[in-house]
Amino acid sequence: MYLHLGQSVVVPFRDVIGVFDMDNTTSSHLTRKFLERAEREGRVVDVSGDLPKSFALCRTGDGAPVVYLSQLSTATLLKRVENNLFE
Repeated sequence: MYLHLGQSVVVPFRDVIGVFDMDNTTSSHLTRKFLERAEREGRVVDVSGDLPKSFALCRTGDGAPVVYLSQLSTATLLKRVENNLFE
């Protein structure tokens, strides 16, 4: 099964570690530090095309996590997983 994150980006669901709401999680200084570090290391992929509503933390083949910024809400992404929808 795959999860469509937006802007024609699809990731295997088995590689998804978690999907997080930007408004709720970025209020924590720890999350902000994590996202800043991932950006410095080049592990952030912006597929939002606009202001992101959520981010997905995913595994890669080499074991380093990658962060996908998405314009879709966590509720929409959850529905896609539950319904096995690709778009």
